Amino acid sequence: MSSLQGYVDRRVLLVLQDGRAIVGVLAGFDQKSNIVLSDSKERVFSLEDGVEEIPLGLYLVKGDMIILIGELDEDLDKSVDLTTIRADPIPPIRY
Repeated sequence: MSSLQGYVDRRVLLVLQDGRAIVGVLAGFDQKSNIVLSDSKERVFSLEDGVEEIPLGLYLVKGDMIILIGELDEDLDKSVDLTTIRADPIPPIRY
């Protein structure tokens, strides 16, 4: 998990097994890949309403729920009008 050290204090996007997309600042992590995000928001995708951002604040995500972690380009992310984006919600993973 030392590869996550470079993402600390940077804005990241997490995609979770249940289909949620969470954006926040990586505040910390542990050896089990549990992640702590600060200033986090859930992005809810919709074909009708665009992307809604729900504030979550300080948020803990269990490592076994995470599918993807990626750093966001903050300037590019701020320049995108999320209300104009239409997309199907990400379906949950089924085993």
